[in-house]
Amino acid sequence: MRGVKAKKGAWCVPCLVSLDTLQELCRKEKLTCKSIGITKRNLNNYEVEYLCDYKVVKDMEYYLVKWKGWPDSTNTWEPLQNLKCPLLLQQFSNDKHNYLSQVKKGKAITLKENHRALKPAVAEYIVKKAKQRIALQRWQDELNRRKTHKGMIFVENTVDLEGPPSDFYYINEYKPAPGISLVNEATFGCSCRDCFFEKCCPAEAGVLLAYNKNQQIKIPPGTPIYECNSRCQCGPDCPNRIVQKGTQYSLCIFRTSNGCGWGVKTLVKIKRMSFVMEYVGEVITSEEAERRGQLYDNKGITYLFDLDYESDEFTVDAARYGNVSHFVNHSCDPNLQVFNVFIDNLDTRLPRIALFSTRTINAGEELTFDYQMKGSGDVSSDSIDHSPAKKRARTVCKCGAVTCRGYLN
Repeated sequence: MRGVKAKKGAWCVPCLVSLDTLQELCRKEKLTCKSIGITKRNLNNYEVEYLCDYKVVKDMEYYLVKWKGWPDSTNTWEPLQNLKCPLLLQQFSNDKHNYLSQVKKGKAITLKENHRALKPAVAEYIVKKAKQRIALQRWQDELNRRKTHKGMIFVENTVDLEGPPSDFYYINEYKPAPGISLVNEATFGCSCRDCFFEKCCPAEAGVLLAYNKNQQIKIPPGTPIYECNSRCQCGPDCPNRIVQKGTQYSLCIFRTSNGCGWGVKTLVKIKRMSFVMEYVGEVITSEEAERRGQLYDNKGITYLFDLDYESDEFTVDAARYGNVSHFVNHSCDPNLQVFNVFIDNLDTRLPRIALFSTRTINAGEELTFDYQMKGSGDVSSDSIDHSPAKKRARTVCKCGAVTCRGYLN
């Protein structure tokens, strides 16, 4: 039976008991269990996890405290003067203000000066926000543990109470579906001392080197990228190893305010024509993609990316398995461009999908790409499949661009 390993080799099984019961059992047995908030630091001490409620008694302010690693039954009212947690107090105040600003169709309401306690609905919202904040922090930590690239991943939701997705698994490279084989070992490589000037892997493939000296892409959309591979004699600083180094920028998965769910924004400035991220997911057959596509269309979502560089045998499905690109929204006027990339796997049916910036992207700006854009760079009406099966349900586009086509499919 799988569970959460605790101190001294014991195993906690959170799927069989409530969190409160599990915390009580662990404390009784003096066991630490990080996943439920019991650490060496608070095993025998009390640490404020979040604040639940507020009241004034005899002109003294009190807050209801949830203690980290302790069940809700141990929550206690503590006077403000005893609380040494300015950040949590500020979060409590902000959450209360945000709730009161949202009620009655956005008309702001302020508490009367003689109000001695919070209404139950306000306290309930504050607790939900606190729990959401903890859940998103844990998800952020998990994403950064799983990623293999340099750039950090942050998570932010200041819009609603939505927490981490329940059925999404972070991966760093393609995950082949059963029956599909991905050969990730090149059969040959270059012997260049300086790949920028010598006849390198792109020349062997009959194409130009994709990058300039500033590591920016210089080839037009639709041209494939052939990077140096594991058999090449050049080192990791080779100017023809860009995509394989992974995302170099710190990005933030954030909740959008325009009804588009989660989105991704950059936290640093990105120069034009720079590599930003790969689009990864589960590699499936086109037949399976047709079946899943009908289900996704009916739900108004789309995560399918056809690998149609030379043929149309395979599709990448990022609905369940993916990386940060899973959360990148569509735009009819995007700031990211799609390119096909070949590194160790030279099978032209299975290119890697890389997203490069089309212009300078400032810090705080949302990243977007055109869901109809293929590796060829073609988004004309002739390139869009309007067969009856894929046209069964059309998804309305919410990008708001001047050039918006109205629909995602």
